[in-house]
Amino acid sequence: MKKILVPVDFSEHSEYAMEVAAGLARKHGIGIVVLHMMGLATDVLEADENEAAAEARYFMKLVRKRFQTFLDKPYLKGVPVTEIVQNYKVFHEIQEVAEELGTDLIVMGSHGIGGMKDIFVGSNTEKVVRSSTFPVLVVKRSMGDFNSKKAVFAMDFEVGNLGAYQRAQAFLRQWQTEVHLVHVNLPNLQFMSTTQIREKAEVFFKRAHKGSLPSDVQMAYVADYSIEQGLYAYAREVHADLIAVPTHGRRGLSHFFRGSIGEDLVNHAPLPVLTFRV
Repeated sequence: MKKILVPVDFSEHSEYAMEVAAGLARKHGIGIVVLHMMGLATDVLEADENEAAAEARYFMKLVRKRFQTFLDKPYLKGVPVTEIVQNYKVFHEIQEVAEELGTDLIVMGSHGIGGMKDIFVGSNTEKVVRSSTFPVLVVKRSMGDFNSKKAVFAMDFEVGNLGAYQRAQAFLRQWQTEVHLVHVNLPNLQFMSTTQIREKAEVFFKRAHKGSLPSDVQMAYVADYSIEQGLYAYAREVHADLIAVPTHGRRGLSHFFRGSIGEDLVNHAPLPVLTFRV
């Protein structure tokens, strides 16, 4: 990794994200870019030039003052931090900032249901997850010096998700994280027999690894009433500290993930959730 982007609204949950980002930055010897979006109203932007400039300077002064307090934390000592203030009002523009900066990872705090209402001006964390082509790590609580040792990755064995799977494997390998691949079998039209699951998995892994599943990656098949419940249960069973999922952005999580399992995980999972765009 080379750079981490952390969008903040100076809330408690933003601080959770900063704490996690600081731990990762220190471990990998990289810097953090902290982004705050002022979201000035349209009437301010369209006001008389002098009036608008004066108001913009006033808000910038307030933001810089808040940054001084917000970034004055022991866990940031020795970590290079760059501050950026923008007036972005549309969530997908965070993607543009990430592209311009050459970001490897976006780390965000989330309040849970409703997301970070203050920072996104009518949007929320889930929409950033859907729009970002970069991995997004969503943090729900204070994690201290975060260092993922074991992750659960949701699998559906669809060939279309091959790229997301390979990126996730490479990314988590940088963290030296033990990966548990988990397929959740559901009691509905998506139900497959054990033989069917294994045959589908065999085809997928032949494409992904040009052979069988590597010895350092574990595969588990579980049955539950929802993918979310199945992932939670298995993560608790193996004491995982991270849940990772592929996402198709606005189209949801492939044909296997009916409904909004990606957004549900972001909103409800007590563990941090790491997403990879398909």
